[in-house]
Amino acid sequence: MADSTGQARPVRILLADDQPLLRTGFRMVLGAETDLDIVAEAGDGVEAVELSRRLLPDVVLMDIRMPRMDGVSATRAIVDARLPVRVLILTTFDLDEYVVGALRAGASGFLAKDVPAEDLVTAIHTVAAGDAVVAPRILRRLLDRFADVLPDPSATPPKALGALTEREREVLVQVARGLSNAEIARALSVSETTIKTHVGHVLTKLGLRDRVQAVVLAYESGLVRPGG
Repeated sequence: MADSTGQARPVRILLADDQPLLRTGFRMVLGAETDLDIVAEAGDGVEAVELSRRLLPDVVLMDIRMPRMDGVSATRAIVDARLPVRVLILTTFDLDEYVVGALRAGASGFLAKDVPAEDLVTAIHTVAAGDAVVAPRILRRLLDRFADVLPDPSATPPKALGALTEREREVLVQVARGLSNAEIARALSVSETTIKTHVGHVLTKLGLRDRVQAVVLAYESGLVRPGG
């Protein structure tokens, strides 16, 4: 991250979790990083939204299950307020429906609470830079669980997908399968810059915030099926 003078500055983080011990653990891990700065802690969703409005952190590490307001509602409130704040969900695997709800609400990704420290640090920087953290294996597991409520693949796709070119639809399918830009570029025998351009066009045409929402839309529209 850079400040108004162009100088590098630490990524400012808000920890939102109702368990003080977990917040302490995250603070210990992240506090060892010179390019990360924990600016505040919230013990519930209401406090997380209030602190986000007041402090404008770069990234909120958001728990799902919290008192007064859960992480999904807090994420939606932050996104709807158009704050320059990104939300990274921290969860356990037994709360799949909450994770999907958070992604729909505008979260920039999700990680398991037992994620290795180096992966958490990398994810924070990725989200702070404006990209999304897509965990393909976890996302596939989530979508497999919801396969019975996803559209029939033989159904007519949403009109919005009709705005995409054939190549853009092809790229969207690969994004939904969890491939990175570099992996898609190799698969389609084009440059990574070209893929980045296609992804940008897909997001713009479909009115999506980032890759995470593109993945969810691709499954919800039936463009891609779990396991497909």
